[in-house]
Amino acid sequence: MRNIVILGFALAMLLTSCDTQNLKRGTQYKMMYEEKPLSIVVMPPINQTNFVEAKDYFYTTMYKPLCEKGYYVYSPYMVMDMFQAESAYDSELFLEGDLTAFRNVLGADAAMFTIIKTWSKNAIGGGITVDIEYVLRSTKTGNTIYHREGRITLDTSVSSGTGGALGALVSVAATAINTAATDKIEAGRACNEFVLRDMPEGKYGVHFNMDQDFFADKPFVVGTVRAK
Repeated sequence: MRNIVILGFALAMLLTSCDTQNLKRGTQYKMMYEEKPLSIVVMPPINQTNFVEAKDYFYTTMYKPLCEKGYYVYSPYMVMDMFQAESAYDSELFLEGDLTAFRNVLGADAAMFTIIKTWSKNAIGGGITVDIEYVLRSTKTGNTIYHREGRITLDTSVSSGTGGALGALVSVAATAINTAATDKIEAGRACNEFVLRDMPEGKYGVHFNMDQDFFADKPFVVGTVRAK
């Protein structure tokens, strides 16, 4: 019996050790550190929702967070003509296809794809929920070197500060107005900041090639962020 207990404890310690190791960026994003991409081209999002405008709204939010992570990011507006000429505005065609053209023409080391799976608004409860999948592929090898997915709720609820039934009604009304007025771009930015927070830093980041031991989030993250 004692041997079984000892064996069980040792197994638990081994599993805990493996889990901790897998949560380190150097392990979870090994290919990022091997390829060390310096420049990223942001592909137009793939929109799987009924919210038609989500694609354009979200596209404009990807530039800043990747720059802040230390990468050279090609301006989406500058490369739009190329996207249209190469039929790349429909990113579905390139998600698993050849990315050589983006390396040869732009010099991009990697291409960031985003897939919008959910974009819903709860006016009464106060919240905008977005479910985004991020796929960063190397233009050199075609490999996926970074992959994350997150379901983020932007909390737009408002408290009236008044108690009782009247206060509750005021809060519901204020929340509905605030949710309706919340910029859709803000929802995209909140999702990017939350989901990409563990992305290894690029050459222009202060922790470039030094953040392998930083902890990484799980492949799928869920969270709530307050509207600013």
